[in-house]
Amino acid sequence: MSHESSDLKIPIQQHTLENGLKIILSPDTTAPIVTVAVYYHVGMRLEPQGRTGFAHLFEHLMFQGSAQMEKMELVKRVQENGGTLNGSTRTDFTNYWEVLPKHTLELALWMEADRMRGPRITDIELDNQRDVVKNEIRVNVLNRPYGSFPWIDMPGLAWNNWHNSHNGYGDMVDLDAASLDDVNEFFKSYYSPSNAALVIVGDFEVDEAIKMAETYFSDIPSITPPEIPNMDELEWTQERVFEKEDALATKPALAISYQVPQRNSPLYFAMGLLDQLLLQGDDSLLHQELVVKKGLTGHIGGGINFLGHMFNSRTPLLWTSSLIYDETTDSDEILEAFDKVLTGVLNEHISPEILERITLKMRSSFYDIFAGSSYPGFGRADLLASFALIDGNAERVNEIDSLFRAVSLDDIYNAANEYLSSEKRTILKIIPGLSNQTQEVS
Repeated sequence: MSHESSDLKIPIQQHTLENGLKIILSPDTTAPIVTVAVYYHVGMRLEPQGRTGFAHLFEHLMFQGSAQMEKMELVKRVQENGGTLNGSTRTDFTNYWEVLPKHTLELALWMEADRMRGPRITDIELDNQRDVVKNEIRVNVLNRPYGSFPWIDMPGLAWNNWHNSHNGYGDMVDLDAASLDDVNEFFKSYYSPSNAALVIVGDFEVDEAIKMAETYFSDIPSITPPEIPNMDELEWTQERVFEKEDALATKPALAISYQVPQRNSPLYFAMGLLDQLLLQGDDSLLHQELVVKKGLTGHIGGGINFLGHMFNSRTPLLWTSSLIYDETTDSDEILEAFDKVLTGVLNEHISPEILERITLKMRSSFYDIFAGSSYPGFGRADLLASFALIDGNAERVNEIDSLFRAVSLDDIYNAANEYLSSEKRTILKIIPGLSNQTQEVS
């Protein structure tokens, strides 16, 4: 099977300013627009202990004005120019991005440089945005059925290392305790050019864009970012089963998680293919068995990485399947059907034709991430920034095709047998109920 002639070949230029800012440029003249994204290498699990939720809080604070822009002026300017923008907090980074007409590239770079120099934060703004974040937690998590299932619940149960297990979306205690000095120290430590990547994708002249970036960003002072904390986990040797009552849930739910192999190892890519085989799409083995054949649930979903995909987070990561089902159905029956599918993969021969099919599925999925975003250029920018920050090289985007094609049937079996055995998993059962207690049942 040879697809080398049609491998992804994205034009990429990488530069690093003297202050450490990584600049990644990827021209694309498909449409007269540009995407500008700034990624800071601090996310939910890179934040320090005692500062739970700070990465998320900062995502909000960075829209509250800077040296030369009033509160929300950046948003107003982007929208006045017919653009769109957003920001998000993920496991390993916090990002800010704009999609704009090509002639406004300089404006976007000027605005991002201005807030990289420092947001204008007062005690009033801190109190205001702290309340906004706390309200967001109430609306999206605490007062919504299945609000923390499984994306907050499961890491807290499956992992032992605080960096992987804590609720990075926001802890009310730490948020309440945050002072203006704490916030300024966090900004100084993590929002440095040496801890960031600037990505420009779209219709622009490379040399001109580099000059603009140098003009606006090169004089921003930089400090050495904090070391990435140790996020290693102990090997799992025993199945753990937890039950949690959810007062707002109307039906029981089930999540099953396994640890993913180390990023960029051969088994890591094999796990990506196993995800396609087992869980992704209507042709997946788990959908066929649990939904189509046995009718145990209307949908089973999940994948690798709750806050993105397997390419935009470092490991350790979880591969998780989750589903909601009727109270008349027994969870043991679901687990039995689930294990039947996995046992088949562990023990039965996967044909070369199946390997080719799931490799093509993976390729299609990767291209969807790359090009299928609702916002032109953002999927590309996200991958380039992720590879630059996590792997140290945005060019990784052009190697993914060949790395998945290199996965052998032996790799698939080795990944399945090493990582998908029942003693190496965590199970969470959601019980519709009146309290909100989690307890271990085995």
